[in-house]
Amino acid sequence: MSAAVTALTRAQGPAGFARRLRRRERLVGYWIACDNPVGTERIAGLGYDYIGVDGQHGVMHQPGWQAAMLAVDSRQRSAGIIRVPSADPVSIGVALDTGARGVVVPMVDTPEQTLAVVRACRHHPAGTRSLAGPVRAELRVGSVPAEIDDEVACIVMVETASALENLDAICATPGLDAVYVGPADLSAALGARYFGDPSAAGALEAALERITRTARRAGIACGIHCLDGESAAKRLTEGFTFATVSSDITHLQQAAASHLAVATAAVAV
Repeated sequence: MSAAVTALTRAQGPAGFARRLRRRERLVGYWIACDNPVGTERIAGLGYDYIGVDGQHGVMHQPGWQAAMLAVDSRQRSAGIIRVPSADPVSIGVALDTGARGVVVPMVDTPEQTLAVVRACRHHPAGTRSLAGPVRAELRVGSVPAEIDDEVACIVMVETASALENLDAICATPGLDAVYVGPADLSAALGARYFGDPSAAGALEAALERITRTARRAGIACGIHCLDGESAAKRLTEGFTFATVSSDITHLQQAAASHLAVATAAVAV
């Protein structure tokens, strides 16, 4: 394989995820909540641009992150990213040391927190991340700090009233690659009694429009979690540059319920 072909393959594959994100290309991802590497491996071969592993609300904790990244990487089609539990730099470092191509950091309220997150994703002199050495990340993103940083995406979530208040400053944080909307928590912050509460629908849509506009002005990517592919397509036409489709645990239940309904209806006839 020629050097030119190798470079093109790398740019379009998992290794190019962070750069494609920064260029605000349209990307579609999938969400993994179950600690099930076999299932994750199957989904990782479908062609999603990225696979997000939930280390905050899912049943997967740190010991499962490594297995999930191995499962994603085995197919060499999607980039594996991890939503960490918090803005704790230790958790961010652990996630990136598994070979994750990026981290999603929840509940970030201020530009100061955002800058700390960015620094936790970058090595000296740009940040505070420790150079991991001969662990799994080295096999995927190399051992040269600047090159590693170029292949790692730093994404913070906008999902609180404080984040909305500080949105312009958060988006302007040097080194931040993207903001990501958690619509359930953002709805609650806007007064919804539950996710999907029609009384807060107008406020949510206005907030989403403001977030996409602010991210575009700052030149960073802007993503959102969606309930299904149709919603993801809609959001991508509205100014979001990446969208995540539902989750494995949701689709597992939906598929099982659908087949049960068909089977029991046939028996009842």
